[in-house]
Amino acid sequence: MRRAPRGLRLHIGLFGRRNVGKSSLLNAITRQRVSIVSDTAGTTTDPVEKPMELLPLGPVLFIDTAGIDDEGALGAERVKRTAQVLDRTDLGVIVVAGEWGEFEEQLIADFTARNVPVVVVFNKSDLAEPPVQAAARLERLGIASIRTVATAGEGVDQFRHALLAHAPEEFISNPAILGDLVGAGELAVLVVPIDKEAPKGRLILPQVQAIRDLLDSDAMAMVVKERELRAALARLATPPKLVVTDSQAFLKVVADVPREVPLTSFSILFSRFKGDLLTQVEGTLAIEDLRAGDRVLVAESCSHHPISDDIGRVKIPRWLTQYVGGKLEFDTVQGHDFPQDLTRYRLVVLCGACVTNRREVLSRIMRCREQGVPITNYGLTISYSLGIFERALEPFPAALELVQERARAGSR
Repeated sequence: MRRAPRGLRLHIGLFGRRNVGKSSLLNAITRQRVSIVSDTAGTTTDPVEKPMELLPLGPVLFIDTAGIDDEGALGAERVKRTAQVLDRTDLGVIVVAGEWGEFEEQLIADFTARNVPVVVVFNKSDLAEPPVQAAARLERLGIASIRTVATAGEGVDQFRHALLAHAPEEFISNPAILGDLVGAGELAVLVVPIDKEAPKGRLILPQVQAIRDLLDSDAMAMVVKERELRAALARLATPPKLVVTDSQAFLKVVADVPREVPLTSFSILFSRFKGDLLTQVEGTLAIEDLRAGDRVLVAESCSHHPISDDIGRVKIPRWLTQYVGGKLEFDTVQGHDFPQDLTRYRLVVLCGACVTNRREVLSRIMRCREQGVPITNYGLTISYSLGIFERALEPFPAALELVQERARAGSR
């Protein structure tokens, strides 16, 4: 793979009214004609995405959105798609051109509620001064603002510096996927089944990212298929620090890995890397409360064509149904689609989110918590359904303690 996956890029969303120059600003910062520019309001319809390298931050994804003041039936659909972008925005940019009011205030409120840093750009500053009340308001809130004339390239360098200055800390500190669990000079064994879901000639994204993360951490990786795992472990003079498996091979791997060697799955690692492991572990425990007839939402990050034994549409529904002992109702969504109202569901199951950024995963977790709906993910759900939940959580002491504490409380 030559390019950083979109899920690992800093997502920078450009928001504002129609015809304030969002597309011109995107074209100026990328030095490309990414978005169509016109004096006609509402030229941008669907969100336009542009991946690029923004040094010294590294890989970012700019998202140009439709105007938040769009009107009519079609305009309402465009505004809805713009609102979806909020859920995956790591750094917000509000573009203003001479007018400040309820639309801008609502964006400020939305970003504040999500704890998303924001930069305000007063574009077309050659035509109009920034509204006095807006400048004073932003100063009170501690929100950075700059002036630009995007079509002339004025203020673009200041815009770039503002983005770098307000990028979330996690994109600066570069969190690990599993390197911190293994350690420099130590070995992790990665169990990689080659099945219908593995792209021909390639590994799937979580496996590639895990290998790269181990290399970045000066650790070593051994990659084997599940059928060769037992023989591979027998050849090692020293046991590995960690075994990581595809969740679908959990039972075979648990049977072959010595009890003293910690193991987990790629999906569980990504629950920690992309989301909130403790919250999703807590949500997994709600499987115990599922009853026949309950409705479960399965949310897939990528848009793929389901195969005959698809993990999200076939295997997880089968394992959960067997565990509950009765028929459950399953709904599936893909990509950036995620219901606003989740109250009809007794459980939400996310995939590993390898192609989704952390902000979008956290937004989904937050929405579930606000509506009182338990949320988990593929690897956690599979390990719980198969009766190996605590074994799969051994590399994560805090998560394991949470499960054991709940068990002790339930036995009193």
